[in-house]
This record gives sequence, C-alpha cells and structure tokens, in this order.
Amino acid sequence: MYIFYSTLLFLSLIVLIPIYFVRLKLKGDNLNLRERLGFNLWPPSLPSKSIWIHAVSVGEVLSLRNLVKEFKKRHPDYFVHFSALTSTGLQIAKEKLEGIDNFFFVPLDFKWVVKKFFRVLKPEAFILAESEFWPNLIKEARKQTRGVILVNGRISNRSFKRYKKVKRIIKNVLENISFFLMQTEKDKQYLERLGINTAKIEVAGNLKAEIRLPVLTESELLKLKESLGIEKGCSVIVAGSTRKGEEAKILRAYASALRIKKNILLILVPRHPERAEEIEKTAKNYGFKVQRRTSFSLYRSWDVLIVDTIGELPKFYALSDVAFIGGSLIPWGGHNLLEPAFYGKPIYFGPHMENFSYLAQKFLQEKAAKQIKSDQDLMNIFLAGNQERVERMGQRAKEILTNLQGATEVSLKIIESFLDE
Repeated sequence: MYIFYSTLLFLSLIVLIPIYFVRLKLKGDNLNLRERLGFNLWPPSLPSKSIWIHAVSVGEVLSLRNLVKEFKKRHPDYFVHFSALTSTGLQIAKEKLEGIDNFFFVPLDFKWVVKKFFRVLKPEAFILAESEFWPNLIKEARKQTRGVILVNGRISNRSFKRYKKVKRIIKNVLENISFFLMQTEKDKQYLERLGINTAKIEVAGNLKAEIRLPVLTESELLKLKESLGIEKGCSVIVAGSTRKGEEAKILRAYASALRIKKNILLILVPRHPERAEEIEKTAKNYGFKVQRRTSFSLYRSWDVLIVDTIGELPKFYALSDVAFIGGSLIPWGGHNLLEPAFYGKPIYFGPHMENFSYLAQKFLQEKAAKQIKSDQDLMNIFLAGNQERVERMGQRAKEILTNLQGATEVSLKIIESFLDE
C-alpha cells in the first residue's frame, strides 16, 4: 500500500508542481522545495530531548498556542520542533507560538525524505493536530519515536464518508498513531467505526476553547474605533473568515438593512486577504464606500472596511457588536466560532457548519448563537446590534466557552506519558 501511495504521490507531483510553482510565483511566494526535501535541516548536534509538533495551517496552529506554552513551561529542557504545511501557517506559528525552537515546512511525504528528518531531529514524540494524516510521515514517526499522538482530533461527516469507502487503507494508516485525543464523543465513535481500538482513544475536548486572546480595555477599544473613524452609536458587524461566494450575499443583505436603519458599518475579513481587490469591486458595485485595512485613511469615510491583513481578526471581533462566521453560507463547513465567544459577542452563522458541528449545535441549543436560514435572517444580523436579547446571546457564548476548557491539561498528560523522563 505504501509503495503504491508513494508512486502515486510522485506522479502527482510531476503534474502538479509546475502548476503550483506558476501560481506561487504569481503570488510572489516560494515552493520551499529544498526545505521540504530536508536540505536545510539543522545538524545532528541538536539537544538530546525533543518533540516534533505538526499542524496544517492557521486554524490548527492557533489552536496549539496554550498547549505549546504550557509544555515548554513544564519541560524547559525539551527542544520543540514545529512544522506546518502552508507558508501562512508557518508565518502565524512564528508570530503567535511561544516556546518553539525550530520552525520548518513539513517534509514531502516520501519515505527517504521523512527518514532524513527523523534521523536529524530525533524527537521522542511526534504530535499531530486535528486531521493531518500523511501516511509515510506517520509510519516513520511510529518507528522512530516513543509515540505518535493526535491532539484536538476531529473527523467531519464529509471525511468519515470518504474514509468509509477506503476503510482498510485508512485503518492501516491510523493504526500507526499511538493515541487519539478527540474533540467530541462523535469523533471518537467515528474512529471506533473505522476499526480503531477504543483503548487508544480519549475525548479531551477542543483545544481551540483554550484560547487566550488579547483583552482590550474600554479605553483601548475606544482608541481602536477612533483610529478607524467609527463614531459612537454606530453598529459594527464583523464577518470573519469569509469565502468566495459569501461576500456578495452579505453585501446585498447590508444594502437592504440600510434602507431600514442607518449608522451600520460592515467589516469584512476574508479568509484569504489576496481576494481583497475582488471583494472591493463587488462592494463598490453595490454603491458602498470602501476602504482596505492596508491603505486606510481617516480622511475618507467608509461603509465597508476590508481587512486585507493576517492575524487581526480577533481584534475586530473585540470591537464588533455582532459577529458572523464565514465559510457557513456556502458548502465549506464553517470556521471557528470561539474567538467571538471569547469576547462575549452574539454569534451568527449560515447553514453549513459541518467542520464545527458539535460546537455549532451546542451554541444553538444554549441560545448563544443563531443560524441564518434565509435572506431575511441575513439582513436581520445588521438590525440586531445593541438589543438586550442579542447582548444576552453574547454573554451565554462566553459562558459556554469557559465551560468547554480543560483540553490542554488532558493532552499534556498523554504527551508526557510518551516522554523518556
């Protein structure tokens, strides 16, 4: 199976790398092939004690902040390696993760490349975040370390349906993982149905609930609003991590709402900032005055602010009156709703929250969030600000977040059980 997989991967790369290379060059990015092939690895004189943590991209990276910080606090003598799949993920890791000693791109998943990484890094444990399963990487990690641990594990409904079709193959890959720390009971049941031994699975909760975001004082919030020209009495709606196909719907609802109520501002934070120009054109087609975060001027008024930067979404959730979760109006599966919950904001999302189905359902049951089911519902988001019942939604959201915490401690205990101490 592994020989077939490696051959297929090689053939795919021959076809895809030229296409990917052109796309990256157009964006001014780099393939980082030398690093992914292990040519820029540190020399073998690394500290004797180390672990290797791997995450896919931004969301997974941010979920690990508290876990990494606490691990380093308890084990300062351990050298911590960290890999990510994407350039953005690695950039955010360097900016946000405390306690990492070595950052690099995940190796290409060929056996000879992966073996080189383990031979040089010599980690005691290999830790994966959420659902990143590279067959050769995981298999070699099982051979070369004391344990492979999946933290914050989740299996979406869509992934489970795919895995069932290749159950024998996926079971073969997953059996190389020593222990599974899953987010919910449903995730655990999915693993069991794929044939994984129950003794290797524990429901630890969601590491994303362990978020520690900057707390802005009233004066800091006021200063931030003043820097953006937001006047007192304006309702601010923040649509976070929006995806292609959503902005037009949101803008149309915003235009309808303005016919009923004035003093509403919309801040759009697209999942991919490089889409800012496209979104700006769409907003202007609706007649809105638009500004971008990177070229903002207090001397120009605006109806729509497009945040074309990375890492600022939490700050904008903090100043919002209402938060909308992107990726949920289209069949994408939604994004993290815990950041606005941290700030006690009323939360709205569309019908597609499959990636966070447990959390979405919990927030809906506790009346801490509301689901958009129609154009009228979407318009009502813009009319909801500063109402007492809406503010209570935000308070309940913060309470739920507090009650969800505890996954870091459970995860650390399991990781420590695989260390040579």
